[in-house]
Amino acid sequence: MAEAIKPGTDNKTGSWRARKPIVDEEKCVGCGACERNCPDGTIRVGINKKAKVDYDYCKGCGICANECPVKAIRMEDEK
Repeated sequence: MAEAIKPGTDNKTGSWRARKPIVDEEKCVGCGACERNCPDGTIRVGINKKAKVDYDYCKGCGICANECPVKAIRMEDEK
């Protein structure tokens, strides 16, 4: 039997990420575009209607920043 493909939240990736998304909570309108488009399911819009990133699993691909209609997410180099 073939092994199922694991979602991004099964594998920690934060240690090798080169860039990370930073959410500006004042700009975030909670539309969920980032959550719907994250290929690894590592960004969620919480009950406060603000996006939160799980940095332990985020690969830093930048899709969330590209899809945000109000530009509330920017990509920043890891330090």
